[in-house]
Amino acid sequence: MSQEDVEIVLTPQGHEKLEQRLERLRHIQRHEVAELIRDSKQFGDLTENAEYEDAKNQQALVESQIAELRRVLQVAQVLNYEDIPTDHVGLGSVVKLTGLDNDDEWELMLVSPIESDPDQDHISDESPVGEAIWGKQVGDTAKVDTPQGVVRYRIDNIRK
Repeated sequence: MSQEDVEIVLTPQGHEKLEQRLERLRHIQRHEVAELIRDSKQFGDLTENAEYEDAKNQQALVESQIAELRRVLQVAQVLNYEDIPTDHVGLGSVVKLTGLDNDDEWELMLVSPIESDPDQDHISDESPVGEAIWGKQVGDTAKVDTPQGVVRYRIDNIRK
């Protein structure tokens, strides 16, 4: 299955975050890279100018990110707030978990891989944790296989 065949579903927050990232790339980073290219031309012959090559590589990266974000935003389906489940774990659900082996509490939002950000506790539905809690209800136990062994979580709460 090609990347174009995969359905992309975003939470409203994830969609907004990608829109903001695209705007930053288009209106700030693109201009910063253009300035780097202009500045690097002063370092001599362009065929042997490492600063120029680095700036051109940065430009290619920014332009590819812009193209990819435009493609994603064009084809993505944005979840309606009312479609985010609270009777079971699904995309957009905010889930409170308790580790049954250590009593640690963890609140996460289940999202699609494209908006996954573990540092913000936005966990992909395709990750081991996401797959383990998908479809579970309050009170259910989820078992997650990790390199350190199986970790068990209890679903304590599901909200939008």
